[in-house]
Amino acid sequence: MTAPRIHPSAVVEAGARLGDGVEVGAFCYIGAEVEVGDGTTFGPHCSVHGPTRIGRENRFIGHCAIGGEPQDKKYHGERVELEIGDRNLFREFTTINRGTGTGGGITRIGHDNWFLAYTHVAHDCMIGNSCVFSNNATLAGHVTIGDHVIMSGFAGVHQFCRIGAHAFIGMGALVNGDVPPFLMIAQDGYGRPRGINSEGLKRRGFDADRISAIKRAYRAVYMSGGSLEDARAKLAELAADSEDARAFLAFIESSERPLLR
Repeated sequence: MTAPRIHPSAVVEAGARLGDGVEVGAFCYIGAEVEVGDGTTFGPHCSVHGPTRIGRENRFIGHCAIGGEPQDKKYHGERVELEIGDRNLFREFTTINRGTGTGGGITRIGHDNWFLAYTHVAHDCMIGNSCVFSNNATLAGHVTIGDHVIMSGFAGVHQFCRIGAHAFIGMGALVNGDVPPFLMIAQDGYGRPRGINSEGLKRRGFDADRISAIKRAYRAVYMSGGSLEDARAKLAELAADSEDARAFLAFIESSERPLLR
């Protein structure tokens, strides 16, 4: 066992639980209802408010504001939480808020994500695994992000929207509808679909047949010129032979907000 290393200028409230090998840098604040897993490190001037649970081997580089109250006028001090998984990286001035009582009560972040400088995750967001949030990427409240999503610099997502797995949101794109998995979104005022994220899929081991099936699914929804109901019918046909087309169809059928088209 390795005892936590706490800088003399840091404040760790009674009731905080720090795992083996945790490092707390200069001028940090760790609140009373904060639990930190083994090997997690905090650079200077980080603040963590609870209730917050942080997993193993996370790195908070400096000036991060984690677990603060939600920026929501309906919040009146009820008990709400933040949960962070393992091996995430949080760069300078990242802000992550806890949930709201009316929105599920928790903000949840998975594993192996990168949050670069000045990124913001608002209340009640749900973020998967292995995502990258480039500088100044911003999520409003209640946003759901799938696995392996890339948010480019200055991209933003409207509240209650969903971004499917393996999607790529281009620099400065503003997303105001649900984005199915595998898509690439580029800026044109508000962001609009611009094909599929072929390069990202190749890097993650998708073979040519899978990528071709995803392209057919994309064309059925975005290039056929038909209605969304027509697109669903075509996707249902493609889903018989493609797991990825089934994922595309399942996402669309579960959408409560308008699809970004």
